[in-house]
Amino acid sequence: MIYGAMKFSIGGPLRLAFRPWVEGIENIPAEGPAILASNHLSFSDSFFLPAVLDRKVTFIAKAEYFTSPGVKGKLTAAFFKGVGQLPVDRSGARGAGEAAIKSGIEVLERGELFGIYPEGTRSPDGRLYRGKPGGLARVALATGAPVIPVAMIDTEKVQPPGKILPKMVRPGIRIGKPLDFSRYQGMENDRFILRSVTDEVMYEIMKLSGQEYVDIYATAAKRQIAEAAKAAEAKKKAEAEQAAQAGAE
Repeated sequence: MIYGAMKFSIGGPLRLAFRPWVEGIENIPAEGPAILASNHLSFSDSFFLPAVLDRKVTFIAKAEYFTSPGVKGKLTAAFFKGVGQLPVDRSGARGAGEAAIKSGIEVLERGELFGIYPEGTRSPDGRLYRGKPGGLARVALATGAPVIPVAMIDTEKVQPPGKILPKMVRPGIRIGKPLDFSRYQGMENDRFILRSVTDEVMYEIMKLSGQEYVDIYATAAKRQIAEAAKAAEAKKKAEAEQAAQAGAE
């Protein structure tokens, strides 16, 4: 009921304002469980995708969105619950992974749609990064649910990281054909199978999105970018100090 109200109050205006285009909507089953595995370009991905679907889709979200203090924190928590997002504590990598898997299985056992971002975090530069094998593959093999690859297009231009106000850019969504991994059922503890399943899904997402693929995790890329920025800042500061010292002499 809350999801329906939120979808009407947010999804409608979102479609009207941004007019997202969609390809492959027929690949979403009318009923029954399915996993929507998407690339992740923007915070707004979790709103644009549900806005164009007739069925409810449940994503997982970091627990901080549900536990922030004050009136704003309570409103934020109510909003995320209303749009069908489940809290997952990401403070411990293994604990977060297990919580995500458990949440995904529960959603699928109810015959619903479960949305997941295999990259684990937003892309720092618009490229597609290596998928994490734990959550997506284990949920797929444990439930037998089909995996539907999804490509979000240009959503990072609508809501660039760090920006509050969105830009009026028309985003797109490409939905691929369902992938069947039933041949691997019962092998969810085999890390080679998990890697193979994840890579196959990421390949399909890459074909749909047209993104450049980078064979490292997005978290590692973010760390490298932060370290490079820190090194550049230190170099700039050192050069300024040298210039000041030379001027003083």
